[in-house]
Amino acid sequence: MPADPVIELHGALTESVTLALDDIAKLPREEVRADFHCVAGWSATGLLWEGVSFQTLYRTRVEPLLGPDAPVSHVSFEGLDGYRSILLLEDALADDVLIADRLDGRPLDSDHGAPVRLVSPGQYGYVNIKHLCRIEFHASEPPVTDRWSPLAGHDRARVWKEERHRYLPGRVVRPIYRTLIGPIRALSARGSRTPPR
Repeated sequence: MPADPVIELHGALTESVTLALDDIAKLPREEVRADFHCVAGWSATGLLWEGVSFQTLYRTRVEPLLGPDAPVSHVSFEGLDGYRSILLLEDALADDVLIADRLDGRPLDSDHGAPVRLVSPGQYGYVNIKHLCRIEFHASEPPVTDRWSPLAGHDRARVWKEERHRYLPGRVVRPIYRTLIGPIRALSARGSRTPPR
């Protein structure tokens, strides 16, 4: 982890901005109690996340930098490990989406995405980027790199609609993902990087 972590804001803006975590911490703080749902079929329930609403960050730090010819439609979030998720702007602006730095009253540790992570409770875990370091704003959908992967995640990943896979319905992929729970748990126990979050 960098000594002085930052989040870089890029894309359809009049200028790129680098925000120190101290700058973000000055924004109004919020708490969200929510469940975390993994695409593989397990859930962690009743988690208390704390941080800054992405909506607040967007309204105060991003909107003033938007050009008149570049309406934002998509937002990509990237972690220090290079893992990236792409959200529709309307999903990113949901009331419960946070840039979180605390979980259950404690600062995030490395396993949970320190120093900050994206938390979007209405979407499956693979959208919830750990170790967040870069946010990019797009006027159109950016290219998807895992389009033909057998684990290609749904582009919206809404839990309530069971949007697990980009092309297959939830009822088809649910049994496949559930068989992965054991191997993922074993890899996680050894500290290895795991497949879908």
